[in-house]
Amino acid sequence: MEKIWLKNYPEDVVETIDPDRYQSLVEVFEESVARFPNEIAFTNMSHNMTYQELDTLSKDFAAYCQQTLKLEVGDRLAIMMPNLLQYPVVMFGALRAGLVVVNVNPLYTPRELEHQLKDSGSKAIVVLSNFADTVAKVIENTTELEHVIVTNLGDHFPVIKRVIVNLVVKYIKKMVPSYSLPQAINYGDLIKQGGKLTYKKPVIKGNDLAYLQYTGGTTGLAKGAMLSHRNMVANVEQAAAAYGTKLIDGKEIIVTALPLYHIFALTANCLLFMKFGAQNLLITNPRDMPGFIKELSSVKFTALTGVNTLFNALLHNPEFKNVDFSSLKLSLGGGMAVQRAVATQWYETTGVYLLEGYGLTECCPLVTVSPYNSKGFSGTIGLPCSSTEVRIMGDDGVEKGINEPGELQVKGPQVMVGYYNKPEETANVMDGEWFGTGDIATIDEGGFCKIVDRQKDMIIVSGFNVFPNEIEDVCAMHPSVLEVAAIGLPHEGSGEIVKIFVVKKDASLDEKTLKAHCREQLTAYKVPKIIEFRDELPKTNVGKILRRSLREEEMAKLNSK
Repeated sequence: MEKIWLKNYPEDVVETIDPDRYQSLVEVFEESVARFPNEIAFTNMSHNMTYQELDTLSKDFAAYCQQTLKLEVGDRLAIMMPNLLQYPVVMFGALRAGLVVVNVNPLYTPRELEHQLKDSGSKAIVVLSNFADTVAKVIENTTELEHVIVTNLGDHFPVIKRVIVNLVVKYIKKMVPSYSLPQAINYGDLIKQGGKLTYKKPVIKGNDLAYLQYTGGTTGLAKGAMLSHRNMVANVEQAAAAYGTKLIDGKEIIVTALPLYHIFALTANCLLFMKFGAQNLLITNPRDMPGFIKELSSVKFTALTGVNTLFNALLHNPEFKNVDFSSLKLSLGGGMAVQRAVATQWYETTGVYLLEGYGLTECCPLVTVSPYNSKGFSGTIGLPCSSTEVRIMGDDGVEKGINEPGELQVKGPQVMVGYYNKPEETANVMDGEWFGTGDIATIDEGGFCKIVDRQKDMIIVSGFNVFPNEIEDVCAMHPSVLEVAAIGLPHEGSGEIVKIFVVKKDASLDEKTLKAHCREQLTAYKVPKIIEFRDELPKTNVGKILRRSLREEEMAKLNSK
């Protein structure tokens, strides 16, 4: 298809970017800390960290990894924490040591964590003490994991505040479950010792891996998307091309409520805004809505990203309308579809349009984005970003025309190297340089793309991918379950929720028992919210359970109400 989207680019948005402008993300980082040493880089719980401090601390962490832990270029280091000042220190420190970062959801169950550590071959993990008990439960089964570094919530706060915060978290709020990790290294001690060591900058090339970013798979187990430095640099440059002309060096304040371990916040908030010397306001617990809004009221923020459910929750809090939006100029939604009602109310409340983007872990993530000069909600996911081509392919392998639905496929420098140690799964989604998203989309005369259905059965709960196979595998582990099928149902609060249909092997099985079983094996957002017991499930003539049939049945019920 001709690049019909280019005619709708704003005049100052370039058609192509140079993915080789920087040899690595480390060069992007080093440029920023040199240009903006005295600007605030990150703020968390009212404490600031400048770019110069981040430069020093990340270098100290890198030196310790090199000299004491003896980690080599290409070794994997896992990070398991929410949005804290420690995250950028560890993440940039790991990259500066030439390590591959493996982002881990801190809410993972032992089963999920064990798989990711084993699959990635992580040699070290940095974990917040609140979640260290999960690491302790799998340490004996993860033989490649040589080093465990434990940090406490307030480790980068001034002495008095640090002591108070850490004591309150552990002893008053009792947020740190007991654990036994006698070999653990104290993060604070590590940083002190690292400051006495010499950091040696390694040679990092564009094709070297920067991240193993895990995403759900049709096999029911998460698989690691191999994202190279060149992939990530390209996507940062693509995001900068889309919105950078509206950003002022050293003057932006970006609100980061989405977790940095999620690819959306990692690229759109952390890396993109670092390039412009912005202040990143880290929200550790966005579910604490009063606390979150209090944080918003403390700064004149200029940009905010999130998923539809986050925007919706903010709008439904009466205090949100009292926040000062006079400096806000960019609101970007992704991770899940932005709803028209939410976008409309967002504009009415803030005076700024809520722009929608689309991406995937396998694309670092940005693929398409609404132009910054968009006026109102369009119901589309915008235009392909710079240096990106898209096509709509039919099941017959023939490219579709204007407004004809088919699989959205992507080609560009941000497309992953492949899935780690999974050549067959990589081959299933790659056609030469083209990546098949599994999403059914259309493209109109102006080049605007719209997602109309999902070829994959993926369920999206509050912006997080939930794959039916994983839910079904866990449910099937229960001895009283004969057959199970999982689908997603629309939900006003979280976009979708998980519903399962179960055929019992044992008549005594009840909903409470099965949910308790799921909670032991699955992160909370993956746990089925609705369970329906049936005598049988619809199947094809070869015995494959028809999830689509179940979904259509449920949607018909909802539509008839």
